[in-house]
Amino acid sequence: MSIDKSLKRKNTLARSRNVLNRAERIAVLKSEDRWVEGMGPFNLPKVRILKVGKKVKKPTKEAAAAAAGAAPAAGDKKAAGDKKAAPEKKGDKK
Repeated sequence: MSIDKSLKRKNTLARSRNVLNRAERIAVLKSEDRWVEGMGPFNLPKVRILKVGKKVKKPTKEAAAAAAGAAPAAGDKKAAGDKKAAPEKKGDKK
């Protein structure tokens, strides 16, 4: 019996797994130079698995400059990001 298309996961091969099989663990140990010839395939040391995450895109210089230039142009006397700006005094009119 087959699985319906709506129930299949689309990213089954893209995600990282938590457990490696023996051959994969030995390959990682060899690449890290932790494998000694003559070692048996049993009782292998732990191997850290790095999960690949999404990279955050940095805004371009043009987009950052446009966003920075638009904030003070709002007509407000206080800076857009300045929360600790001194309040205006009502009694000092000259």
